Amino acid sequence: MALQNLDQKHLAYIFAQFARDAYKDDSSATFKLYEFEDDYKFFDKDGAQGHAVCNDDELIITFRGTQPTQLNDLLADLDTIPKRNGPGFVHSGFRREARKLYDMVFDYIKAHPNRKIYVTGHSLGAAMATYMAQEIKWNGLGDPILYTYGSPRLGDRLFVHAMNIEHHRYVNCLDMVPHVPPSAIGFIHHGELNYINYYGYVRKLTTWQKIKDQMRAHWHSWKKGKLFDGIDYHSMDLYVQNTERTMTE
Repeated sequence: MALQNLDQKHLAYIFAQFARDAYKDDSSATFKLYEFEDDYKFFDKDGAQGHAVCNDDELIITFRGTQPTQLNDLLADLDTIPKRNGPGFVHSGFRREARKLYDMVFDYIKAHPNRKIYVTGHSLGAAMATYMAQEIKWNGLGDPILYTYGSPRLGDRLFVHAMNIEHHRYVNCLDMVPHVPPSAIGFIHHGELNYINYYGYVRKLTTWQKIKDQMRAHWHSWKKGKLFDGIDYHSMDLYVQNTERTMTE
């Protein structure tokens, strides 16, 4: 299956599945569903994990997100001290986790040249994917396309504005993770926002429409006795469900 021949809605759903299954130690079965079976690799170094696979024309890299039971994940999320990287600054913890897999990812790409590269991840994995995609581009290894789900902010304005990556960023309406680190300390988002509303569909909304949509989502959660629902909306399973719903509407 050639991913580059599919429309945006189908790709969002496919990469949501890849990002979800990045949490597994072996996600090869999901890749095989889409005819990616060549030289599957699982990367694992000091708690940072990812996967890579390819076919004759395309190459996919996925990164595992935050697991609350893993100490290094929690430390990475909390380490917000900016670190110089290229023209600007990035989140130290996210950068550190991505760079653990740096050499392995680069070696894999070099071993499979002249393929279209796709990178994806969820949560911490989304920040790692964003960092790695830009490093791939800056090092002349390809022009990757990036799909992220529930991504936190990675870098400052100088770093983000220097990025020249096609980035499709998906955010569920009440997902709390995209709001960290706070913009007040200089972090901003990169990529094209694809906002998923309370009903589970990707929609382009005005600021006021988003506020009303989020109020609606909060109200329905409160009626169910859930006073804090940002974690529920961060679920990768929900991102898969909502991108599938949007694909089939």
